[in-house]
Amino acid sequence: MKNTALTKTHEALGAKMVPFAGYNMPVSYEGVNAEHETVRHNVGVFDVSHMGEFLISGQNALSLIQKVTSNDASKLTVGKAQYSCLPNETGGIVDDLIVYRIKEEQYLLVVNASNIEKDWAHISKYNAEFNAEMRNLSENYSLLAIQGPKAVEAMQSLTSIDLGAIKFYNFEVADFAGIHHVIISATGYTGSGGFEIYCKNEEVKQIWDKAFEAGADFGIKPIGLAARDTLRLEMGYCLYGNDINENSSPIEAGLSWITKFTKDFVNSEALEKQKIQGVERKLIAFELNERGIPRHDYEIVDSQGNKIGVVTSGTMSPSLNKGIGLGYVPKIFSNIGNTIYVQIRKKAIPATVVKLPFYSN
Repeated sequence: MKNTALTKTHEALGAKMVPFAGYNMPVSYEGVNAEHETVRHNVGVFDVSHMGEFLISGQNALSLIQKVTSNDASKLTVGKAQYSCLPNETGGIVDDLIVYRIKEEQYLLVVNASNIEKDWAHISKYNAEFNAEMRNLSENYSLLAIQGPKAVEAMQSLTSIDLGAIKFYNFEVADFAGIHHVIISATGYTGSGGFEIYCKNEEVKQIWDKAFEAGADFGIKPIGLAARDTLRLEMGYCLYGNDINENSSPIEAGLSWITKFTKDFVNSEALEKQKIQGVERKLIAFELNERGIPRHDYEIVDSQGNKIGVVTSGTMSPSLNKGIGLGYVPKIFSNIGNTIYVQIRKKAIPATVVKLPFYSN
């Protein structure tokens, strides 16, 4: 089990630690609901240093990225980031990721921790054609997500740049908490605003400590992975391994908006055909109409009790105080307002198909 540079810090804070994607990670400190509310209303800090970082450089860097990702990275200027995915050759998804354009011919790909080796092998396979320079920085870099509506105000004293001026999915390479040249990115997995800070492992403890000093008057708290999951689910953000995987296409998953057919990419022809002809199943969002908590892999059934799908992600929403979830169902059941049923133990609980996000500020 790998540790992040902050593992001892989490243990000293009394975090409940669990194995996650090969890392010893904090799942909670004071409890998921309290931590969730901290991020929705104040500011919280996540250690997500388990995430992977690949640096792709050289004159063919963009060509390689265009080939392996579904979104159009040619639209990125220096200082901008983009959500994308790596389609596989058979209609599914290798991983979802964020692409940052660091310099004219240099890009940072941020991938999921559990997929680092798989993603590296997949991109390397296609790089045989392009010969871009690839560096796996995952072991050397840490990542803090400072999230919440008070993040800008709480962290402004730590940097010389105007944090409020960084637009969503834009970033600056600047000083932060006394460290030079960190990436300050207006991105996150919570839907409550804030930043993600990329720095070297040896720098992260100083940044963590100074962030908590600066945020003391704003109710800052450390946040674990359990609240990260409830926060992202309230926004309807896909989780790799649950809502998207090697067998689900970006079109089925509602990710057409990051699938651009203005270029040739891995399996683009088949995916474009899917988009034109339509798909047989779709990822839907639903809210339970009665008390209950939908869980991953619970069956979704029709009014006669026939199985029509499974829950891919589900929880009791701390913000809405009701059961919410995502799952794949045949297209005929996917319309907003439709009633489906979630099999919870021996009872089929009615649920309504809703539009995302579940929660809005």
